[in-house]
Amino acid sequence: MNVIFMGTPDFAVPALQGLLQSEKHRVTAVVTQPDKARGRSGKLTFTPVKEAAAAAGIPVYTPKRVKDPEFVEALREIPCDVIAVAAFGQILPPEILEFPRYGCINVHASLLPRWRGAAPIQWAILEGDKKTGITTMQMDAGLDTGDMLLQREVEIAPDETGESLHDKLAEMGSDLLLETLELAEQGALRPVPQREEDSTYAKMLTRDLGRLDFSWEAEKIERYIRGLNSWPSAFTALRGRTLKLWRAEVTDTETGEEPGTVVSVEKDGFTVQTGKGCLIIRELQLEGKKRMSAADFLRGIKLEKGDMLCI
Repeated sequence: MNVIFMGTPDFAVPALQGLLQSEKHRVTAVVTQPDKARGRSGKLTFTPVKEAAAAAGIPVYTPKRVKDPEFVEALREIPCDVIAVAAFGQILPPEILEFPRYGCINVHASLLPRWRGAAPIQWAILEGDKKTGITTMQMDAGLDTGDMLLQREVEIAPDETGESLHDKLAEMGSDLLLETLELAEQGALRPVPQREEDSTYAKMLTRDLGRLDFSWEAEKIERYIRGLNSWPSAFTALRGRTLKLWRAEVTDTETGEEPGTVVSVEKDGFTVQTGKGCLIIRELQLEGKKRMSAADFLRGIKLEKGDMLCI
């Protein structure tokens, strides 16, 4: 097939690379979000997908709005049997959805209709899902509402982080996209409509989402620590300085202390009371310092029983 690929972040790169390495498909163009200014210098930076496409010598388009008529007409001039989409970041208009022979096929990081939207990987962990996966979908004009084509699921490990699950699903998505395209060519796909009543929305991540409330139960706080790793990260404060928490363990101990209170300090960690149960902090990062084990942290900071973690 002649494939136009649309994608933007790291998640989409394995899907693009899978197509580039395939002997059955030819990537005729890549469409991604415009370059963004980064850091204090304001230097324009390529998206991860643009970097991968440029390295492979594939023509790259970076429209501000894909629905602009000029861009739609330019796209129609490119050899195209199908448009493959992975975390592109813009809603495609009907003029684009309808013109390829096989339409537009999206790689989505959840078991649809569970977790439509911008951050399905992280929300699966934040909400305590036991499994998640990849769905390939025939795109329509809605937000992740199209008919499902293929699905692959994976269990969410007890120590799974947003970062580790992202990497697993990105690779799985690459494989499932190739399988979906092969079945499309064979006319063997059997689209399945989504049950609207089963859908949930994975809203976009913001930094403030990582602000921990120790009145929550320990299990929820621990999920936020894992799910928001590596961005935006879960954080609280210690003695007026931001404290990021990177790894913690749940215990059902109840001390009667106020949530957020440090109730014990050991050599390799310290325990904090929550609204239900306690958390043993194992890895953290104090403002202005590097990420480190709790053991290393405690060698440099004198933490005492009764200290408070709160913002």
